[in-house]
Amino acid sequence: MTLYDTTQRPGRIVVTGGCGFVGSNLAAALAARGHPVLVFDNLSRGGSADNASWLQRQHGDRISLQLGDIRDADAVSEAIVGAAAVLHLAGQVAVTSSVADPVEDFTINLVGTLTVLETIRRHSPQTALLFASTNKVYGRVLEPDAVFLQGMQYCPRREDLQDGVDEGTPLDLHSPYGCSKGAADQYVRDYARVYGLKTAVLRMSCIYGPRQYGTEDQGWIAHFILSALRSEPITIFGDGFQVRDALFIDDAVDAWLRVLDKVEARPGAIYNLGGGPDNALSLRELIGFMTTALELHPELRRAAWRPGDQPWYVSNIGALGRDLGWSPRTDLVTGLHALADWLRGQPGSAAEAPKIAEVLA
Repeated sequence: MTLYDTTQRPGRIVVTGGCGFVGSNLAAALAARGHPVLVFDNLSRGGSADNASWLQRQHGDRISLQLGDIRDADAVSEAIVGAAAVLHLAGQVAVTSSVADPVEDFTINLVGTLTVLETIRRHSPQTALLFASTNKVYGRVLEPDAVFLQGMQYCPRREDLQDGVDEGTPLDLHSPYGCSKGAADQYVRDYARVYGLKTAVLRMSCIYGPRQYGTEDQGWIAHFILSALRSEPITIFGDGFQVRDALFIDDAVDAWLRVLDKVEARPGAIYNLGGGPDNALSLRELIGFMTTALELHPELRRAAWRPGDQPWYVSNIGALGRDLGWSPRTDLVTGLHALADWLRGQPGSAAEAPKIAEVLA
């Protein structure tokens, strides 16, 4: 029995942004465990309407949908007062969009999160809150002169980063997106300390897998594969040696549910959530895998580095293992094939004649 087993603790679980990639997978997993799930979403992101239809086809009346904006206090109150828990994933998710419109980014990510927190504090203090944060709260972590090239990847010169960036790393908010998510991250943590709310923060790295409609601004792994399937060019910002750790969605969902089950015992907890060193890859390595294993040959274009781009970021995921017994179970090869198979089955993903990949000089 889990902590939020609905036979023992009646009440819905709310997933804000529940029609997005991670949110829809979480909503489906919660419904499969027997929870009534309220998905709160404004359906503004590409693919969200499809995810909403999929959820209701798969789980019927166990999934309900409320259209709303996370900044609307009345709508938020209607959704979450009396809920057993809120998994808060609604947000503005792209660094580039935050640079173009920092005020919009601020109001969605910070004001929206504060609206959720205040609603719980004032009207529903028994409701637990899990917040989707990001590795961008750590900033660049390393400047270009602090990494060296090994094969097709940048690697850190600092020995203390061999297992990745841990939760004790000082925050260094870089880009409006990093600032808004970082401030929200700290508010969620502080509401546990100051007001006694049951909260947890998950600082996510690159999550990938089925139901991800990736774009150039967010969801880069799915974006690369989908662009290649459509014979659309891929722009490489920087030199392509930059490294991220990638985590398959099933493993991410498993981690979220473990944190949810223990949130009362560990209020205010913060966890890095990513694939860790064993699942790190560079942009060039993904292109190489696409060419050799997926038989995709995208046209590649080059562009300058973008604000907030990290030459290297890998999550140290040891805390989740020590506290909750969690570790990734899906290797990159298996996960990338699963994502590619799902994308091939989506409308509009059919490729025209493949193009020859350009060599990144």
